[in-house]
Amino acid sequence: MLPDLSLDATYWQQRYANGQTGWDAGRITPPLQEYFAQLGPPGARRILIPGAGRAYEAEYLHRQGWPNVWVADLAPEPLHDLQQRVPDFPAEHLLLADFFQLEPALAFDLLVEQTFFCALDPALRPAYARQCAHLLRPGGTLMGLLFDTEFSQPGPPFGGSRAEYRPYFEPYFEFRHFATATNSLGPRHGRELFICLKKK
Repeated sequence: MLPDLSLDATYWQQRYANGQTGWDAGRITPPLQEYFAQLGPPGARRILIPGAGRAYEAEYLHRQGWPNVWVADLAPEPLHDLQQRVPDFPAEHLLLADFFQLEPALAFDLLVEQTFFCALDPALRPAYARQCAHLLRPGGTLMGLLFDTEFSQPGPPFGGSRAEYRPYFEPYFEFRHFATATNSLGPRHGRELFICLKKK
C-alpha cells in the first residue's frame, strides 16, 4: 500500500492555520516528563523529537538545561511557535525537514515519540521504525507514546494496537518497556502505550 501523499507540509500547515490541532496537549505530557526526570542532570546526550509540533518536550528539556535537543517538523508554524516561546532555543536545532530524509552528521542518543507516529499514514510505519533505528547510535533509545486504540473517525490520527506495532520494531530494537501508560492525560488514559526501546 502506498502512503497518502496528501499528508504533506501544506496539509499540516493548514491544520495549524485553522486551529485543527486536537493532538496538542498545550504542555509536556506526564509520561514523558516523568521519563526525562529520571535521566538525571542535563548532559551531552543528543536528543531528537521528530514531528515535534509545538515541541513542549523540547521546551521542557531546554529549560532544564539540556543543550543538544533538536526538533523536526514538516510545517513551519510549530517551529516558529517554539521560537516565540523560547527565544534562546538554538535556531540551528529547529529542522524544517521530512523525518524520512534526515541524515544527521552524528547519530542521536534518544528519539522522543509524541503524536508523530499516529499522524503518519499507516503505510509508513515500517519505514518509521527503520528510520528511527537509522538515526540512533547503537544502544540508543526510542522512547515515547503510541496510541493503543482505534478511532471512530478517519485519520489522522491513525490508531492501532501493540500487536500490530511490535513487528515493526522487533528487527531493530530490544524491548525494555512496551505497556499501557499509567499516567496519561485524562482523555488518553488507558489508550496509550508507553515504549522504551533500545537499538540493537
